[in-house]
Amino acid sequence: MFRLLHVLLLGLFGAAAVHIAILFLLPTYSERDVWSAMAEEGDPYAFIRLGEGNANPLLAETQNPFFDTAACRFDLENGMVRITADERVPFWSFSVYDRDGFNVFNANDRSATNRGLDALIVNAAQLLELRKGVPETLATSLIAQTDVGEGMVMIRVFVPDESWRIIVERFFQGLRCETL
Repeated sequence: MFRLLHVLLLGLFGAAAVHIAILFLLPTYSERDVWSAMAEEGDPYAFIRLGEGNANPLLAETQNPFFDTAACRFDLENGMVRITADERVPFWSFSVYDRDGFNVFNANDRSATNRGLDALIVNAAQLLELRKGVPETLATSLIAQTDVGEGMVMIRVFVPDESWRIIVERFFQGLRCETL
């Protein structure tokens, strides 16, 4: 009787452990994630607008009606990534995510020179190379040092009211994600 109870409990704990492991591994092995959806929508180094206007349901969810969002996939193996915008808006933030969706860096307009969006995403080796001699065009850029190879950067812009919509649209039209 004791042996049967022991085997039964061992089986239950084993099944629970397997189910928990599957839940934790599901995001890693899922093909229906934001990375895959963005790959279907556009090329790397191209911003894709996220939110209600997007046909892909994974990219259509909005968390806050006062923010507009765009995202760009990148690969640091191809070089440093520079994110710039021509227009100024009341508030912007950018977040860098690895391919699995883990946030590895955050910044906003309060961290930037003159509150304009000009940022570099680099790995450790690229940062060392950059420090040997920073080009004048990058001297005021915000530097985001990460240990990711492939990743994505997400830009969020505050839209206080509809009167700002034109400026926000110009901001997104002038938004660039390019490799250096």
